[in-house]
Amino acid sequence: MRYWAYLVGKLAVAAGPLYGLLVVVERMFPAPPKELRVGLHNMSQELSGTLWMFAWFLLCAAVLYMIVWDQRRRCRVCLRHLRMPIETGSRSYMLQLGRPMIESICPYGHGTLKEDELQITGRDTPEWKAHSDDIWEELCAPNQDNGREP
Repeated sequence: MRYWAYLVGKLAVAAGPLYGLLVVVERMFPAPPKELRVGLHNMSQELSGTLWMFAWFLLCAAVLYMIVWDQRRRCRVCLRHLRMPIETGSRSYMLQLGRPMIESICPYGHGTLKEDELQITGRDTPEWKAHSDDIWEELCAPNQDNGREP
């Protein structure tokens, strides 16, 4: 829940300055006097106003992309940036080692994010695997499978 609340908070913080910039752009191009108006004022009838609105839209899209890009690379529990990316798999030995993927882990061991190294067929959702709080349980798991003590 905290992960999504942090995303909403970042979007709200970014919306304030972007809305202020929109107000500035609208004030740069005031409505014509009532005598000259035929209908409602449409700022898109002016080329410079249209270009400024297009630049504002591109800025909003870039900010949204950066917020989502940053959010996808954060731990789902503690919201810290994921660290230590390692590459697994191989393109030349895909049938033996699996598809090439990049795994990043939380510095406090909360989980691992696995995402494809190369995405040909579109964006795949990265796989988040949460780790248990007991690290010794995961480290000793291979010994429990074969039934032998080391």
